[in-house]
Amino acid sequence: QVQLVETGGGLVQAGGSLRLSCAASGSTRSITDMAWYRQAPGKQRELVASISSGGTTNYADSVKGRVTISRDSDKNTVYLQMNSLKPEDTAVYYCNAQYFNPLIRFSWGQGTQVTVSS
Repeated sequence: QVQLVETGGGLVQAGGSLRLSCAASGSTRSITDMAWYRQAPGKQRELVASISSGGTTNYADSVKGRVTISRDSDKNTVYLQMNSLKPEDTAVYYCNAQYFNPLIRFSWGQGTQVTVSS
């Protein structure tokens, strides 16, 4: 199995920046794609950004140009650098990892709160 722990959330003013980190442990060699999702109050969980094992990235239209996802395979960690934050970015951010054990499985972190004040 794969366990994920997110850190780096907090309160920031609009226009500010935050960097979220997600550290993976357990069967990390079986991890393929990793991603960040977010869920705002009263809304469905949505994909923010994803990164494949080969480094291919994908971003939601709402965050393109403001957010960068990256991963350090040596540290089994994925990052989400968020700049020019807006109040509508306020949400709980969740890390997600796809891995094989031996079938495709998904692991979620516990989430980290990001609050952007106007």
